[in-house]
Amino acid sequence: MKRKPALFPSLLLILVMNLSRGQTLTCHRSEYQTGTECCPMCPVGNRVKTDCTEYRSTSCLPCTEGTYMNQPTGLKQCFLCTNCGAGSGVKIKTSCTPSSDTVCEPLEGFFCLDPAENGCMAAQKHTGCKPGQYIRHNGTAQRDTECSDCSEGQYSDGTFTSCLPHTQ
Repeated sequence: MKRKPALFPSLLLILVMNLSRGQTLTCHRSEYQTGTECCPMCPVGNRVKTDCTEYRSTSCLPCTEGTYMNQPTGLKQCFLCTNCGAGSGVKIKTSCTPSSDTVCEPLEGFFCLDPAENGCMAAQKHTGCKPGQYIRHNGTAQRDTECSDCSEGQYSDGTFTSCLPHTQ
């Protein structure tokens, strides 16, 4: 009498291997993964102090001055606030808060070179029109001044919005 091979232990081994290989942890949108845990995120304006465990929830701390967090997070550090340095042609439009970054805007007489979310990171002084040119379009915070040449028989010192005829 021949013995039949034990089928059950082989199937069990294959099943366990397949389960462990494809097993991934999927956390809810309001959670973050740390190790094998899905922890609740800290609210806007806060950061993680300590991750959750099987026995306690995530503990959070408010962002300190000069930092912010504008979304629910599992991060342990808040983001640094943007600096609106005058050297880059911008000034503060809206100050940084624990829940939002600084918003910068061009200085008076400047236009934005580097637009950013709700603001501007760098700006440049408006171009000045030269004598013999007039200001076709005044510069704005979004675009530079546009200059055009005067026609023959007309003049401008560069500050006029239209050319004037030469006197006869």
